[in-house]
Amino acid sequence: MPNVSRRSATAPMSPIRRLVPLANEAKRKGKKVYHLNIGQPDIPTPKEFLDGVRSAPVEVLAYSPSQGLPEAIEAFLSYYREWGITLSPEEILITTGGSEAVLFALNVACDPGDQVIVPEP
Repeated sequence: MPNVSRRSATAPMSPIRRLVPLANEAKRKGKKVYHLNIGQPDIPTPKEFLDGVRSAPVEVLAYSPSQGLPEAIEAFLSYYREWGITLSPEEILITTGGSEAVLFALNVACDPGDQVIVPEP
């Protein structure tokens, strides 16, 4: 077997992966667990979303703009306006998932060496 890099050999286990046994134990005890951490949600995809994907006239699945699709940004702005919250497009950050959103938030709010309190499930 080829050697792996020192960085790889000494990398700590993913905090998300450490939660899997805790989630399994909670499920064993009859608690409902939503897996939003591994890119494989276990809740049904809304029919409207699937219909939209199936009917999209797309020949190539290309990357979207890094700031997000203008239509998506406008949809978020409209949603928040309905709740009386006025935002500008620059205040909307569309991410590829929850983990990326948390990473961005921590990078904005914390510096190396800062301490963050994370409650355990």
